[in-house]
Amino acid sequence: MLAKPSVTLKRHIHGRPEQVFAAWTDPKKIVRWFGPQQTLLDTVKAELDVRVGGKFSVSFATDDGEFHKVGGTYREIFPPERLQFTWAWHTTPERESLVTVTIRPDGDGSMLTLLHEQFFDQAAADGHKRGWTGTLEKLAAEFE
Repeated sequence: MLAKPSVTLKRHIHGRPEQVFAAWTDPKKIVRWFGPQQTLLDTVKAELDVRVGGKFSVSFATDDGEFHKVGGTYREIFPPERLQFTWAWHTTPERESLVTVTIRPDGDGSMLTLLHEQFFDQAAADGHKRGWTGTLEKLAAEFE
């Protein structure tokens, strides 16, 4: 059996690991940066039950008029260095993948590594790479 595609992205963020971790786990903070570049700012909604086995749901609209909603279950929570959760879009719940966010101290800030694995196919991996790249740019801008 072929290995399923994955995406790994690294990004330096000018915030302490505790601050970066909070940006992922506080619903008031995640709505300020979550979503690709085309996301309409005031449309992001988040419900986060940040505990192992807890569920999350984030939705947003994009400038092409599309509505997107993703959700999953938290698998691992080790503040402020690691967060792991399942990931599935509401339109394709059978295509569950896995996201691991690792945050390490790095100079004047943090090094965030995002590993998104177990994609359905390479096209899904490529689309998520584009989306996560824009999303992490927006996260980094929160700390500029």
